[in-house]
Amino acid sequence: MRPTDSPPRPLTALATMLDAETGTARSPHAALTGVTHDSRQARRGDLYVALRGARAHGADFSAEAMARGAVAVLTDAAGRDAAVATGLPVLVVPDPRALLGQVAAWVYGHPARDITVLGVTGTSGKSTTTFLLEAGLRAAGLRTGLVGGVEIHAGDLCFEAGLTTPEASDLHGLFALMREQGVTAAAMEVSSHALALNRVDGVFYDVALFTNLSQDHLDFHKDLDDYFATKAKLFQPELSRIGVTNVDDPYGRELLRLAKVPMTTFSAQGDPGAEWRALDARLGADGSAFRIVGPGGVEADAQIALPGPFNVANALGAVVTLVEAGVPLQTAVHGVGTLTGVPGRMERVTGAGDEFQAVVDYSHKPGAVESVLRSLREVTAGRLTVVLGCGGDRDRGKRPLMGEAAARLADVAVLTSDNPRSEDPLAILAEMMEGALSVPREERAHVIIEPDRAAAIDLAVNRALRGDVIVVAGKGHEQGQYVSGEVIPFDDREVVAAAIDARKESRKYE
Repeated sequence: MRPTDSPPRPLTALATMLDAETGTARSPHAALTGVTHDSRQARRGDLYVALRGARAHGADFSAEAMARGAVAVLTDAAGRDAAVATGLPVLVVPDPRALLGQVAAWVYGHPARDITVLGVTGTSGKSTTTFLLEAGLRAAGLRTGLVGGVEIHAGDLCFEAGLTTPEASDLHGLFALMREQGVTAAAMEVSSHALALNRVDGVFYDVALFTNLSQDHLDFHKDLDDYFATKAKLFQPELSRIGVTNVDDPYGRELLRLAKVPMTTFSAQGDPGAEWRALDARLGADGSAFRIVGPGGVEADAQIALPGPFNVANALGAVVTLVEAGVPLQTAVHGVGTLTGVPGRMERVTGAGDEFQAVVDYSHKPGAVESVLRSLREVTAGRLTVVLGCGGDRDRGKRPLMGEAAARLADVAVLTSDNPRSEDPLAILAEMMEGALSVPREERAHVIIEPDRAAAIDLAVNRALRGDVIVVAGKGHEQGQYVSGEVIPFDDREVVAAAIDARKESRKYE
């Protein structure tokens, strides 16, 4: 995800800009056409930024980067000797990670400055909202890009995503590719990790949107307040021009106090104190319709193909953000209405006919699980079944909360494995079960433990009755399951579809 043609930039100019020391190898005379922090991804003309890692120093891989075409190394004092040993020009700074965004932006000629960038942060709804924003930008006649955890778009090009927000070196390379592809506006997810680890340095957001906040990533942040404070960094003059916030969420209201840029408020629940409101919402299994009322009494009728009240909030937030970016209201409303779905986000799996519905969703945190189940309850004529697991080597505090939400809000909760990684799947399930058992027996779903995810999905599909809704939650668009250091091919959508087909086949002979 880099441009095919990047004008060379002199290493001497970079050394002056950073006031960097030089190593004892060749003097810093080289022409830079790219940047990478990963020696395996180095290309001809790259500056290799060797970072200190948890287990090894990136400078130890400088020779590999050189073999792949890197022409210089930027590192710290600890990596100096290993980098110098390659014979490449070496620049030494105290903290190369803190400078990675600035360096990458400079090498690629500050490509983000040539693109209107709309950033979205929050716990839930980031991916859906970025897709809605891109649809609105496209409706405005702009050539668009998208950066997020589901897909990455650069004009007509589409890539599979890795991190929710790429590392700074990759991000600026991507913006340079977008510029090369004629992109003029882009929507981007901005994760708390990206803000904490300087991944978005060198990017300025024309409009920044806050969706909501609930417990997540407490294996990385020390507590919920730290998580929120990190998100709030996006709403500072160094990073954004204007902010948009969801005042239905308590943290969205608190953001009004912490933000240092002008803020615009919205409420999908019709809060009369919000500048933009959604009123008269009509929710259905195939989407929602609602009226948008804005400042000065401006109005528009909106219709989206995404079900659930949380998608009304996502759509309203997207419309307000688009308007703040200069898109006319009616164009923004029309644009978000053209989005038919987002991979792995409340994605319907066809094939069940009119017997029951099956949905795959990425909800993998307590607040998201609760929102999805409440939304599906409103369109469920029969029983609501959830198939749910929790990831290993991640925030353990979420597990009982997710188990409790499943047991409280579903009729049938099939607890299973998600991505156990290095942990024992049964130990993860035990923690989920603690939460499930905290729900009083008379209010508790029928809880089933099935550690094998494929078997759990098959069980849920085969137990479905007419009018039921099944949601398989947690992995969404993911196409692999992380187990004991391996990635096993696994796509919830494919497994659900196969289970439906097998059910149909078996019933032919009944």
